[in-house]
Amino acid sequence: MTHLVLENLDVRHGLLQAVRAVSLSIEKGEVLALIGANGAGKTTMLRALAGAHVPASGRILLNGSDITGIPAHRRVGMGVAMVPEGRRLFADMTVEENLLLGRQAGRSGEWTVERVLDVFANLKPRRNARAATLSGGEQQACAIGRALVTNPDVLLLDEVSLGLSPLAVDRVYQSLGSLLASGTTIVLVEQDLGRALAVADRVVCLLEGRIVLDEAAAAVSRERVTQAYFGLQAAQAGSASS
Repeated sequence: MTHLVLENLDVRHGLLQAVRAVSLSIEKGEVLALIGANGAGKTTMLRALAGAHVPASGRILLNGSDITGIPAHRRVGMGVAMVPEGRRLFADMTVEENLLLGRQAGRSGEWTVERVLDVFANLKPRRNARAATLSGGEQQACAIGRALVTNPDVLLLDEVSLGLSPLAVDRVYQSLGSLLASGTTIVLVEQDLGRALAVADRVVCLLEGRIVLDEAAAAVSRERVTQAYFGLQAAQAGSASS
C-alpha cells in the first residue's frame, strides 16, 4: 500500500533549486535510504516532507491526501515526525522533559517515555540530566526518542551517524533494530553507505536535486550506488554518446 507520494516536487533556497522535479512513491512499512553527496538535496527533501520547507511546486500526498500546504506541527499530529540533523534538543531541559514534548502531538500508540528509556537503555540513568550534558550518542538517542514518542507512522531520520564515534553509531543502530522491523515507514538519510544498505529495503540516490538511482537495496551493487553517488553514470553516458 502506497503511504507517501512526491509528485514533481521542486524545492528552492532562494534562487537555488535544491530538489528538482522529484517524483517518488514510498510503500507503507518501507525503509528507504536516501543517499547522495553533500548538497545533493537530501536534507531539503526531508524538510519538505516534514513541512519545515515549503515546496516551490509539486505535491506531497500522505495516504492519498494532499499535505503540501500543511505546516510541520500539524504534520506531526498526522503521524509524520523528523529527527533533524544536529539533533536540535532543548539544551537546558532534561532528557525526560525533551521526551515529554513528543507527547504534545496527542497521538496514541505503543511509544511512551518509559518504552523509549527501555529501548535506549543508555538514556535511563540520564533521564534527569540536562540535554546539554549528554554525549553525542546520548543526544542522538534522545532526539530519536522524542520523535518516537509522537507515535509516528512516517519517521524521517536525517544523518543518524553524523559526528558520532563508531561505538556510538553501533549502539544507536542496535537500539533502532526493533523500530526498523516494526512496520513504521522510514526515510533515512545516512552518510555511512554500508550501514544504509544494510538496513534499507530500497535505496534512492540524489544528484544535484534529481533522482539518479532508485533500486531495491538487496539487488543493487555497491559499485552502482557509488557511480550514482558521484555522477559517474551520467559522465560515462555522456562520453559514450560523443
